[in-house]
Amino acid sequence: MTSTQMIFIPLFLISGFFFLWSCQQRFKLVLLGESDDRTDQFSARLAGMFRYAFFQKRVVQRPYGLNHFLLFWSFLVLMLANGEFLLHGLFPALHYGKLPAPLFHGLLLAFDLVSVLVLLCVVLAFTRRLFFPPDYLDGAYSTARSGEAFLILGMITLLMVAFFGMNGAELTLGELPKEWMPISGAVGAMMSGWSESTLNATSGFFWWLHALVLLAFMNFLPRSKHMHILTAIPNCFFRSLETPVLPSREIFEEGSRYGAQQVDQLSWKDLFDSYSCTECGRCQDVCPAHNTGKPLNPRQVVHDVKVNLLRNGERLDAGKSVEQPLIGDTGEGSVSEEALWACTTCGACLNVCPVLIEHPGKMLKMRRHLVQMEARFPEELLNLFENMEQRSNPWGIAPSERTKWCTQLDAKPFVAGETEYLFFVGCAGAFDTRNKHVTVALSMIMDAAGVSWGILGKDELCCGDSLRRLGNEYIFDQLAQKNVDLFKEKGVTKIVTQCPHCFTTLKNDYRQYGLEVEVLHHSELVADLIKNGRLVLKNKVQEKILFHDSCYLGRHNDTYTAPREVLQAANGTAPAEFERHGSDSFCCGAGGGRMWMEEDAGSRINQARVKEALESAPETICVSCPYCMTMIEDGLKDEAATSVRVKDIAEVVAEQL
Repeated sequence: MTSTQMIFIPLFLISGFFFLWSCQQRFKLVLLGESDDRTDQFSARLAGMFRYAFFQKRVVQRPYGLNHFLLFWSFLVLMLANGEFLLHGLFPALHYGKLPAPLFHGLLLAFDLVSVLVLLCVVLAFTRRLFFPPDYLDGAYSTARSGEAFLILGMITLLMVAFFGMNGAELTLGELPKEWMPISGAVGAMMSGWSESTLNATSGFFWWLHALVLLAFMNFLPRSKHMHILTAIPNCFFRSLETPVLPSREIFEEGSRYGAQQVDQLSWKDLFDSYSCTECGRCQDVCPAHNTGKPLNPRQVVHDVKVNLLRNGERLDAGKSVEQPLIGDTGEGSVSEEALWACTTCGACLNVCPVLIEHPGKMLKMRRHLVQMEARFPEELLNLFENMEQRSNPWGIAPSERTKWCTQLDAKPFVAGETEYLFFVGCAGAFDTRNKHVTVALSMIMDAAGVSWGILGKDELCCGDSLRRLGNEYIFDQLAQKNVDLFKEKGVTKIVTQCPHCFTTLKNDYRQYGLEVEVLHHSELVADLIKNGRLVLKNKVQEKILFHDSCYLGRHNDTYTAPREVLQAANGTAPAEFERHGSDSFCCGAGGGRMWMEEDAGSRINQARVKEALESAPETICVSCPYCMTMIEDGLKDEAATSVRVKDIAEVVAEQL
């Protein structure tokens, strides 16, 4: 045994033990979380893991992401080099030189070129963080110039420097073929003329530098945010396969606990998410609440979950009480109530997260605890909850008035076997003065196309979307069960709705209650009617229309084409687009139950969206959602932009009939 082995073997064993122990300590805390089956549809999960983790689909959607993509794949290649380095240190007889010459030479060339690529990427990362940090990596939650970030970059730099120094000396000594390591060869050329003893000492110095930094790096990973190197790939595998990512259903039994008050009441996947966060800041960059000065930062929420888990995990595992609450104003490791209530559940954070972290679900679980276990929620929600429980609509209007919108129309009740579509009007469509016009417009369109449709009238109940997103799962559960029973009793097989919130709730959330029916948003129905020639638009009068994507229609249900096709057909030209549109659309501010709450902090989200709209000088802003209609009209009033109209796509079509 060589002197190097005598030192390196025990050092490696100790380092390996502490690495495995650290991983065990971290991962056993994940098991404190509640069960959540993420093992179904193995092939779909595997395909998604390669798409998002290995091919970095979301990472490369931004220009700088290419740098991370190159670093990621370079590290995969260098894992082979570092694996051989460690084995050779333990067992000197084991090295790649014993492989067939073509394979050995190919590996040497790959390691050399990839190492210089890593060095260039690290220099770019240093430069960006020092001189050009993006806004979302700066400010109150700055990670751009954090000591940890520079420590990791410094370690990577030392590894690459040690690689070239070690191989440069060995090349000069004639121990490696120069023609297959051009970069190391150039380093070795600077050592020409050195004595053999100096070269051996240089090689030994850089070998030990590489060994010590590599072992330190390995042990630092489980105890830093760079633990995502170990967890990001499996986190992509365990992603939610549901679109949208739905809140879980709770079973209401006497003595049960609801929501999440402490960190072990989140699911194991929620806790695993917290380890997988790279703190890249993309989620906060697109968050409408954060961008308008609200006390919500989705990145910080995930970070607080991790900090809380690390502080309380051992105590919870031992059956002791927590030291720090998950919900509260106790600093890092707790999520403030103000932050929880600021979320609009728009899904923008979900849409951009490179490792598919599910931010809103964690906040909804905490909302559930506040509402159902402590009756602690913003005061303005009290009327909403009471109205929903007593009269099944947000305004508390008598159910008998649900049909007032159709007093001048021949709206027939839905009859099983005779009526094709149930028109689920929704609360806004039935009670809100402005949105009644949209309901009438859609009715005219369906009549003009010869669609067989009917309504439930006073028997229709609210779908419960706002209740569920606000954390009042109990009343939502009651409404959902009643609606599902009614649909089954009536023999409903097809539903059309004008509201994306009704659309996603009936189509997606109600699957948890056994409802399997075809649900269409009115943009999809109208687009199909136009394509099939059942709806002919005659009087095209072009106007400059700017189309706003609803979060619950677009990001939550991936429906972007249908409303644009409808406007193209009705207006004779494609609608203009916001700067932020499609999957990058900016929220109107009404989702997640925010429709029924005031915005006391920061600026108003709807005003931010309206200001963006006015930059395009539109004649009409077109929407496909009652909430968006209300919020954008209010925003235009606030901006005194009285000449700009707001219309639903159904109104634009109805005008052309």
